[in-house]
Amino acid sequence: MVRKSPLDDPATAAHAWARYRRLMRFMFALTVGVVIIALTLLYREMGMVSVHFFIATALGIGIAMLLMSALMGLVFLSSGTGHDEAVENSLDELEE
Repeated sequence: MVRKSPLDDPATAAHAWARYRRLMRFMFALTVGVVIIALTLLYREMGMVSVHFFIATALGIGIAMLLMSALMGLVFLSSGTGHDEAVENSLDELEE
């Protein structure tokens, strides 16, 4: 029989998703700060190379950091709510 996930409870799910959104807002602010610092350092070191260089750098850093934080946030959400323990793993039975 399939065990119920703690995320099936609306109150627990609302709390978990609120925490995830708060984490993502913080990571967005941190990402914007890192992009500004990186672009400032590149401009100081190299001068005005090309606007496309700065756009590509900002997009590369921004997308990488936001994707990493979104995926890690989902891992923390799944683990922190007990959703991972609710999943049945039939491979455990085969090993015994």
